[in-house]
Amino acid sequence: MDPKRELTSVDLAALVTELNRYEGAKVDKAYLYGDDLLRFRMRDFERGRVELIVEVGDVKRANAADPERVPDAPGRPPNFAMMLRNRLSGADFVGVEQFEFDRILVFEFARGDENTRIVVELFGQGNVAVLDETGEVVQSLETVRLKSRTVAPGSQYEFPASRLNPLSVGYETLEQRMEDSDTDVVRTIATQLNLGGLYAEELCARAGVEKTMSIDEAGDEQYRALHEAIEELRTRLRGGDFAPRVYTDDDGNVVDVTPFPLEEREREGLDSEGYDSFNDALDEYFYRLDLEDDEPEEMGQQRPDFEAEIEKKKRIIDQQEGAIENFETEADTERRRAELLYANYDLVDEVLSTVREARENDVSWDEIRETLEAGAEQGIPAAEAVRDVDGADGTVTIELDDSDVEVNVDTGVEKNADRLYTEAKRIEAKKEGAMAAIENTREELEEVKRRREAWEAGDETDETDDDEDDDREDRDWLSVESIPIRMSEQWHERFRWFHSSDGFLVIGGRNADQNEDIVTKYLDKHDLFFHTQAHGGPVTIVKATGPSEASEAVDFPETTKSEAAQFAVSYSSTWKEGRHAGEAYMVTPDQVSKTPESGEYIEKGSFVIRGDRTYFRDVGAEVAVGIQCEGETRVLGGPPTAIEERVETSIRLQPGQYAQNDAAKMLYRKFKDRFTDQSFLRKVASPDKIQEFLPPGGSEIIED
Repeated sequence: MDPKRELTSVDLAALVTELNRYEGAKVDKAYLYGDDLLRFRMRDFERGRVELIVEVGDVKRANAADPERVPDAPGRPPNFAMMLRNRLSGADFVGVEQFEFDRILVFEFARGDENTRIVVELFGQGNVAVLDETGEVVQSLETVRLKSRTVAPGSQYEFPASRLNPLSVGYETLEQRMEDSDTDVVRTIATQLNLGGLYAEELCARAGVEKTMSIDEAGDEQYRALHEAIEELRTRLRGGDFAPRVYTDDDGNVVDVTPFPLEEREREGLDSEGYDSFNDALDEYFYRLDLEDDEPEEMGQQRPDFEAEIEKKKRIIDQQEGAIENFETEADTERRRAELLYANYDLVDEVLSTVREARENDVSWDEIRETLEAGAEQGIPAAEAVRDVDGADGTVTIELDDSDVEVNVDTGVEKNADRLYTEAKRIEAKKEGAMAAIENTREELEEVKRRREAWEAGDETDETDDDEDDDREDRDWLSVESIPIRMSEQWHERFRWFHSSDGFLVIGGRNADQNEDIVTKYLDKHDLFFHTQAHGGPVTIVKATGPSEASEAVDFPETTKSEAAQFAVSYSSTWKEGRHAGEAYMVTPDQVSKTPESGEYIEKGSFVIRGDRTYFRDVGAEVAVGIQCEGETRVLGGPPTAIEERVETSIRLQPGQYAQNDAAKMLYRKFKDRFTDQSFLRKVASPDKIQEFLPPGGSEIIED
């Protein structure tokens, strides 16, 4: 019998009851292991240290674990873990709830400055999404773009479609569901009542109903007995009336863990062991399951899990296909709205002219709305078509052929239509990017399949080079006695620069001359331009492509934008003035100009910004400087979330009292204490090389 690797909905209902006993515990730190296991270290007033484990990979579970059994902290926290630490450090655990009766847990944490919800999806491929107070996704382990729902940074989190909750079902609903079925009793309970096979059999046993009985033979007596069994299950789950069991087979291997004894498991002859709490049982079960999974194969080299790789690639392709379909739908919608404006030109023009004339006569937006509502009651077609008036944005929403079209009052029909056509083209450009990405994923899928075929044919026997590469990547560079130096000159190194967490090159000027060069020579139409409100900041641009590549539209992730904003703030006068936070804004290249207004003068390295700006407020002034050993060997510096994942060791800094050259020497001495190969350090990370990555002004080290 295969062991259980995923918690059921019944398990989660029991788990929620016990986890909520930790309400008020404070979060110390969050860790991410690999790409599917999270650990939250908390402190509970009564119970002391609490370790909450969440796993969403091949094994899907959540439980409070014995602190002696948690894995050691990983060497360098990835971006996702750093984001969790920034949001949750010092936060209170408010509680956890199960969404409907689905395999979804929602953990809530509260802190004075912000509240955070973490949605853990323990079904399908598994996922973890971190939400802000508005329900917007801050970051997720996996990005999901399907027809039915989207889970992506910057979007509102969407739960899957709700299913029937058997714990709240009334007798009439149960009776209706049963009678609508055309199969036997147990299959109907498993599917129509969403209880799954095991608990469907268990309910039949507890109700004294033969599970193979045809629905045609069942009636009120059986339905009443089943409903009473469900009521008993609900009462036990909500009241915490548990008698947890871990079931094992004849060889002593774990098979199942349940919140109370199951008659079905007893009938199968499985041995069981009782525990004081369901959490304890879960901890023991998954600890032993992990040990059993880690036992080496008796013969030969362990076979790579090609199937898991293939399934992951297929899932990515499904998501990419869903994104492409969404882009097509969105582009068609925008194009149709533009066409509707022309098809109803006179009506739209009348609405725009009327509202614009009223605004020119200082009529308030509220009065305009009231006038249009009165006109609609009188049957005036133009007024009847207006669905909404938004004074804040200066827009009016008009219903045209059952479609709502938002138009800007300050522009005419043609410009509004042109704006919609432009938006359609922008969306289509995103579709082209997704189509290119899906081809890459398909190629990667075929490569995995080829590797599987080669393995099964016995051809993957000589992998010396790959093994050496793996050994090199796992090497502890701090203790290596002789580190090979690998460096190459790049065009961007004369500027301030770093690569974002998502791999985009970000460059900034060191002075007015470089600011001028960056804008006039390197700013392309698809890049992003950042600057600070503080005077004396570097012109900062995020490159969509390299200088020798054709310019292409790119959908920049929010992490890259946030890191570019922090870069702009940290290397501006904000740092030099000793302030720990500042404000940055973002615009597109077409908003940046060297042409001043009439009668004005622009200094060298300065520019005129026209149009709306996207602001990043209260951006922390903080940088990390580290030593990269993998690939090329060099000093790197910039936003901590972008640097710490790329280097072997790093140190964070904030505005402080030590001059730039003194701070560089302090960092060099600290790095010397960490590396065995002192010669390597002198060559790649001398104090003058470190100083190139330090902001202007004084700094101080943030101790670990």
